[in-house]
Amino acid sequence: MSDIQWTPPNPRSGILGAWDRFVGPGATPREEAVQVIGTLALSAMLGLLLYTQRDSLNWTILQSVVVALFVFDITGGIVTNATSAAKRWYHRPGNEGSRAHMPFIIIHGIHLFVIAALFLEMDWVYFGVNYGYLLLAALLVIATPLYLQRPVSLVLFSGGLLLGISILEPAAGLEWFLPFFYLKLLVSHLPKEAPFTPESR
Repeated sequence: MSDIQWTPPNPRSGILGAWDRFVGPGATPREEAVQVIGTLALSAMLGLLLYTQRDSLNWTILQSVVVALFVFDITGGIVTNATSAAKRWYHRPGNEGSRAHMPFIIIHGIHLFVIAALFLEMDWVYFGVNYGYLLLAALLVIATPLYLQRPVSLVLFSGGLLLGISILEPAAGLEWFLPFFYLKLLVSHLPKEAPFTPESR
């Protein structure tokens, strides 16, 4: 039977401590394996898809490097933020509410700005609408009672998908970006969910 443990262990010292503060201290070997394998698998699938489109995309070296970084960052974030170790760390006692979580959301506006600037000829509508939606959706998830956070985050994630495919034209080759971006932030990161421990036998 799995137990729920809300209080995380203290991060280790040195480089391992930096890793702990990123993925959550106390991550089990299986959690870390899922993070690594999941990130590499999703990154490889996206990389293969983009490779087949390379001639039509005709990206510069800078654009290709940015996309590679975003692929790794966002796919890794989808998996990592959903682990029990990450939930335990990012939603630990005293680290709650908009002051704790909005800085993480706000800084992701950089992703949207870079996409708008490098791939959409500085489309301010794309940037402004998506960033505004992200901030509003994040505040709504945070303000939602705990027992409703999961369905509300999924509703807002779905709204982001519809926004991206029906109103805002995605950049060629980046049709995956907004779905993965909103999945990482609104569904994987923000909802406070029970951090289970490994089943005892």
